[in-house]
Amino acid sequence: MHAGLRITAFAAALAATFGTAYGVGEAVDPVVEDPAPARHESHSEASPAPERGAGHGGHQTEPAGGLEISAGGYTLDLRTQSITAGRRADLSFVIRDDDGRAVTAYRREHDKELHLIVASRDLGTYRHLHPTRAADGTWSIPVDLPRAGGYRVFADFTPAKKGAENLTLGADLAASGPYEPQRLPTPNTTAEIDGYDVRLDGRLRPGKESELKLKVARDGQPVTNLQPYLGAYGHLVALRSGDLAYLHVHPNGEPGDGTTKPGPEISFTATAPSRGTYRLFLDFKHEGEVHTAAFTVRAGAATAAEEASSQAPSGSSSGGHEGEPGHGH
Repeated sequence: MHAGLRITAFAAALAATFGTAYGVGEAVDPVVEDPAPARHESHSEASPAPERGAGHGGHQTEPAGGLEISAGGYTLDLRTQSITAGRRADLSFVIRDDDGRAVTAYRREHDKELHLIVASRDLGTYRHLHPTRAADGTWSIPVDLPRAGGYRVFADFTPAKKGAENLTLGADLAASGPYEPQRLPTPNTTAEIDGYDVRLDGRLRPGKESELKLKVARDGQPVTNLQPYLGAYGHLVALRSGDLAYLHVHPNGEPGDGTTKPGPEISFTATAPSRGTYRLFLDFKHEGEVHTAAFTVRAGAATAAEEASSQAPSGSSSGGHEGEPGHGH
């Protein structure tokens, strides 16, 4: 081989070698780097853009929460990321600020510094819990999730820092064991729980505020002596099927305001961020016990009454599962 050809061949081989090395380096870089935090989609990425509409006073649609693990300068640090289904275990977490420091001061809202919601991905299991905060900012509470599968943990809170707004951050939790997914119950306007019958009136609308009224009865008689729970005669949580977007639902009126009656009707104002199917969970207190009624509704479609009349009834609806409560303290 001529000298010129040998040099050309060597240069080509050298270029090919370094080119291959560059390609391999690009492929294996993530292996040697510290693992990146899990990516959590924002509302705009995970679902269609909400329809904007004017509510009372012309306010725009309130965005859904719980789709991000970090927002507004705060992060949900879920220390318990997996448990065993059917076994009682401690669930612990910390809320951290942008500097990584644990938050230890919160503004009380609805009688609590922080509300913790745990829901299965298929929305068959629901828990409304109130954990205990240690002096170092660590929150903890024992939980017992009945079924294996994926769960979403929501922390609803407002830091005491001046100017801080209410946030709902979310993180994933796994429950190990044999997994059997459940279908979402069909749309319903009535739910039976612990001997109570609860009826839902109103329509959840995408991009527009609407009033939802829930009427509580027992043994065919309206319940007119509901007890305050979380600063109201009822607490309503709405979760969107598919991505479990968390809706802020606000009670209308409060005990002692001179106009709000202790039942049988409980009124809320809600706005769905998009069309879709939602699961509503109502907590109410009567005779010292908290009960949870659940409903399936579709925003942007027929009314709940129309859906219920055209499909088989979903039967008893409960925020818990297999007789377990859907709330905690």
